[in-house]
Order: sequence, then structure tokens, then C-alpha cells
Amino acid sequence: MTMPIVANSMLPSFARVQAKGGDIVKDGCADSRDMRDLHVGLMNMMPDAALEPTERQFLHFMGSRSHNIRIFVYPFSPAEIPRGEWAQEHVGKYYSEFTQLKKTGLDALIVTGANPVFATLSEESFWPPLCGVLDWAIEHVTSTLCACLASHAALLYFHGIERQPLPVKRWGVFKHRVLQHHPLLKNANSHFNVPHSRWNDISALQMTNAGLRVLVGSDDAGVHLSTSADGFRFVFFQGHPEYDNNSLLKEYKREVSLYSTGERDTYPPFPDHYFSAHDQHLLRSYAAKIKSRKRVQSTLAANDFPESDLSVENSWIDSGELVFNNWLRTICHVSAPDCKIPFKDGVDVSDRLLDFS
Repeated sequence: MTMPIVANSMLPSFARVQAKGGDIVKDGCADSRDMRDLHVGLMNMMPDAALEPTERQFLHFMGSRSHNIRIFVYPFSPAEIPRGEWAQEHVGKYYSEFTQLKKTGLDALIVTGANPVFATLSEESFWPPLCGVLDWAIEHVTSTLCACLASHAALLYFHGIERQPLPVKRWGVFKHRVLQHHPLLKNANSHFNVPHSRWNDISALQMTNAGLRVLVGSDDAGVHLSTSADGFRFVFFQGHPEYDNNSLLKEYKREVSLYSTGERDTYPPFPDHYFSAHDQHLLRSYAAKIKSRKRVQSTLAANDFPESDLSVENSWIDSGELVFNNWLRTICHVSAPDCKIPFKDGVDVSDRLLDFS
């Protein structure tokens, strides 16, 4: 039996995850005997189209392994992020207010990536509210997990580390290796795959010079997993282990559509190490057809795109679930039963929180 996620609201993603086999139970129906409650905030800064998929990806991660834990999830999103009518209604109807979460407390916090508009992160609309959340979390939350762009923002805010533009987009599925022993990597293979999709990078050298612990890296993709100096208060992902098997496919399809309508000058390359030889053959045939038409309408390109004929293997989900759930387990190990108190008695937050031997 996997750990139950308690559907503490009418958020549609609870039902979607349950329909795909997730262990979701209604509030008041979860058996709490011999179980620890864990309260997790999800600061969702993703753009409108990715709002619900991001909810489902992280809900899936939270309910993917067996634990004696009941998980309560509280999505919230800064009002400063521009949104369309549907997304505003969704957030207003199903999301929590951060001001209320500060009063009730959280054991853990996940901060998603976002869609940047400016070259400088401090100019983004989400920057002021994000900094306020990070300031609160460092005092009141046992551990905060930052995903991709949120990692870049947190490292800029806390350490002044500027991300560096990449010559080309780092896009695909890359093999990584474990660089240090750590409870987050308990039972992990020494090598595993992680998807990446980003235009910017923070290097291992930048991180270690700031006193961070670099745990997982790749010769081709750079650092995936690192932590704050204490080893646990902040966890940073540069990759996207939460991605569905078709997340990169949808990105690729979107880039093809931009080419077909003239919004992109060159036909997009394949994400690295993602499509099989069979899928590449189908996509090259499709590309030749699109190029022969010069410029076509995006609706025509979308209708012709051979998505249903493709079969993408998810080679990263097991390792992603393992790391994520080691994170949840470790939070329960060091946190106080009262989620308003980040650590139980005897935990020394001035030193390394965990035993890394």
C-alpha cells in the first residue's frame, strides 16, 4: 500500500491522480492509526497550460511509495503572476492562501519552476512573493524543495549566484551519477537518468564555492541535485524528475508548431536521448512533409503530428520517485509532530542535520 494522499479540497487533480491508480483518500476517511501526518505546500508558479499537469506530477510523486504517512497537500500561487480567466478561477477556487498557511504551518514546501519573461530573475513578477516565501520557509519549514527555475531563483536570492546562459537549450534525458552519499539517495543506483529542459545553468563549481553540497551530476547535463550546506533545509533540482513520459514530447511538438507558423526560423532538433530510432524515423518523415509545405497553419501541423504512433519510454521515474520519497521520509525523521515547529527536540540545526556517513 502506498502512502495515502488526503484529498483535503475539491482540487480536480486529486481525482485525476486517483483515476490513474494513485492512493487518494477523502478527508476524514483516511485511517490515521500508526500514521504520521505530513503537511506539504506546493507553490505552483507554472504558466496556465502547465498548472494542472504540475499539480498531478507532484501528487504522483508524493503517493508513489509505501510509507506510514498521510500527506495533506496545499497548492498556492502568487497573485502577482499574470493569468488568464480559467487559471485565475482555478487558483481562486482550489488553492490555499499563503497568509493562512503561515498561520497553520507546513512540514515541507515544494516550489515549482516558472515561465521567465525577463533575462534577470529579479525583474519577474513572481520574484517579490517568492523571496517572501523563501524567507518564511528558512525559519519555519523543515525542508524546501526547489524545482529547476525555482532553484536558480533561490540560489540567486540566498547566495548571489547568477545562472549562466547556455549556448543551446539543454533538452533531453541524460545519464547522471551519484557524487556523494546522502539519505536522499538511499537505495539509489550509482547512475540514473534525469530529464532536463532549460536555457541556463548553475555549475557545480558555483555551487561548491557557495558551500552547497552537490549530490548528483552529469558530464553532459551538469548538476541535477544539490542541497544547502546543512544537507537538507533546501534541496535543489536543476533537472525535471517529475516529468511525465510525454512532457518533453509536448515541448517538442510545441516547437514544431512554432516553426510551422513562422514563429521559429529553424526546425527544432530532437531532445537528446529521448526518442527511439523508430520514433525518430517517424518524426523525420513528418519534418520532411512540413518543410516541403514551407509554412502551414499550426492546426494542420497539429492534426498531422504522429503523436499517437510514438512510444516514449520513461527511464527516469523510478529514481525520481525514490529520491522524492527519501526526502519525505527524512522530513518525518527530523521534523516535530506539530507542523508549526520545524524540528523535533535534539535536532541541531546549526550543524549538518543528517548523518552522511
